[in-house]
Amino acid sequence: MTEEIEFILDSTKESMEGSIEHLGKAFVNIRAGKASPAMLGSVFVDYYGSATPLSQVSKISIPDARTITLQPFEKNMLQAIEKAIMIANLGFNPMNNGDVIIISVPPLTEERRRELAKQAKAEAEDAKIGVRNARKDANTDIKKLEKDGTSEDVCKSAEDEVQNLTNAYIKKIDELLAEKEIEIMKV
Repeated sequence: MTEEIEFILDSTKESMEGSIEHLGKAFVNIRAGKASPAMLGSVFVDYYGSATPLSQVSKISIPDARTITLQPFEKNMLQAIEKAIMIANLGFNPMNNGDVIIISVPPLTEERRRELAKQAKAEAEDAKIGVRNARKDANTDIKKLEKDGTSEDVCKSAEDEVQNLTNAYIKKIDELLAEKEIEIMKV
């Protein structure tokens, strides 16, 4: 195989790996039971005009399996943090006692579990789209190389390799989704 094709395959694999990593991060934000600081990973607070991750403006602690407490580093950030949690639409109702924000993590209802499973499926589908886009880009690059004189056999072999990578990553996404669904539906 030529250097160009090796490069295309490497960058395709890297791109597909990125889709898997993104899916892993998305799955962390889909809660499945007990309280975890990761549940608030997608919350950004308006901190003096810039969107700042919640973990950088407050201390997040988990006193028990159903409670998250947030201790802002600055007292005047209580309202902004509370507002950011509501805007993030995580299904939490933050309570502000003047010093800390307390979030009671409600037990998941059957209906909510189904919603979370749907959300997980949507995230997995997005990851599959990312993998397929990487395949499309790679095949486009391989076709250009073929037009520029690379042998047809080498290009066909490279396209087969790209398809094998695609199949492997799609299978990995399906496996991750199956694990997450089991985690979500477990009472």
